[in-house]
Amino acid sequence: MPPRPKADPVPTKEKLIGVRHIQCILSFFCLSLAYALRVNLSVGLVAMTDKDDFNETEILGNKPRFLGIDINYYDFTETQKSLMLSSFFWGYIFTQVPGGYIAQRYGAKMILLVGLIICSILTILTPFVIALGGWQGLCAVRALEGLTQGAVHPATHTLLAKWSPAKDRGMLATICYSGAQFGTILMLGTSGIIAESFMRWPGIFYISGICGFLWAVFWFFFAASTPDKNRYISPEELKYIEDSRSAGKVHAGTELAPTPWFDIFISMPFLSLLVVHCTHMWGYWTLLTQIPSYLKNIFGVDMKSSALLSSLPYAVMLVLSFFFVWISKLLQKKDSLSLSFNRKLFNSIGHWIPMISLIALGYVPSNHSNVAVALLTITVGISAATYLGFQVNHIDLSPNYAGTLMGITNAAANIASGIAPLASGAIVQDPKNINEWRLVFFLAAFFYFIGNLMFVVFGKTDVQWWDSPNDLSISIYIEQEVPLTTKKEQERNNA
Repeated sequence: MPPRPKADPVPTKEKLIGVRHIQCILSFFCLSLAYALRVNLSVGLVAMTDKDDFNETEILGNKPRFLGIDINYYDFTETQKSLMLSSFFWGYIFTQVPGGYIAQRYGAKMILLVGLIICSILTILTPFVIALGGWQGLCAVRALEGLTQGAVHPATHTLLAKWSPAKDRGMLATICYSGAQFGTILMLGTSGIIAESFMRWPGIFYISGICGFLWAVFWFFFAASTPDKNRYISPEELKYIEDSRSAGKVHAGTELAPTPWFDIFISMPFLSLLVVHCTHMWGYWTLLTQIPSYLKNIFGVDMKSSALLSSLPYAVMLVLSFFFVWISKLLQKKDSLSLSFNRKLFNSIGHWIPMISLIALGYVPSNHSNVAVALLTITVGISAATYLGFQVNHIDLSPNYAGTLMGITNAAANIASGIAPLASGAIVQDPKNINEWRLVFFLAAFFYFIGNLMFVVFGKTDVQWWDSPNDLSISIYIEQEVPLTTKKEQERNNA
């Protein structure tokens, strides 16, 4: 007897807030925690090296103490500071691909749980490590923290592939990944207050580390790697997710065929995704690392001294990410617009508008600093549109290997992130020279243009054949939620 065909999902019976939304909220706080633990050193380093935070007696000998250790003032060189700030990424790039592979084989829940618990422990130990091992010890701890966080993005993509219906994928991904901005805003906004309390600068690391354990409790009891392993999900929601995420083609980790590495690396849709991820991160990190120096030297605006200015671009990005979700939902209601059009539209918004504003930023007169800050904020904020573009395309192409795909592209993109500031430093020899800064912006704008052009021309949203190489008899899901043509046009074409 032939197997009974799967029934179409019935979205009219969906709950406003389902268990899948709870999973994404937990992932939102997972990303918030990961980025808070990542950026806490940026503010902590300022506090521990700022003489104004220590009186002369404390610097010379009568040092304050907290939890049994001296709260020291450190006179690190700029080179040492740069090494400490970059050391996180020394370990981060090495666990991207292994993290994605482990998540898709054995589940995302435990690798995220274990990784962030270890990272929280290392964060709490940071003040002790600095006291004992100096800046070299801190570099070692930060590199280990990078190793523990390398799986965060690949594992989150793996989780989304299992939990998100195809038509809600962009929205749920935005909920998850907007946590990165929230965690950054929260850490930048509260670190100064913590550093001025009785805990002084060590409190930044103690509190952020303790938050990791609080998150771990909720994650352990309420998160699950797949919907069928969640004890709280209703049978109706489970059926809806399994029927609509990718035509039932998402397999359990133990049932997956070996990763089709060769087919992945000759796939033009994947290669275009790899390119756009790298070029996006080049432009994004050019903005985040170089703009503060540009504003200070050309306009006399010190962003790092103002918590409001430092967090403003991230706050705008957080708000705009949900605005773009709303626009995306409106567009999905139009039968004539395909999922491919939706992805490429938002990716173009997130790349080509920043491309234009980057070029414009180089021509703002030096006496219009407010215009420059506004332009910067909009440039960073608009990039939130990419959450509905290339950043979720890994799951479109391969729900079964989404974690591995994200591991590959994110590892390459983080290499580009590291090269971008070095290239900017080689170009800008005189930070007061506006012409040198324009070259930096032109280069970033060029990468924005080329990367998105590749995605628009070669990017796809249909599941690739190599996602289920042992199951080619099953028809591949191709944009069923938002077809390219209307039903009337399809009937007319079939007549």
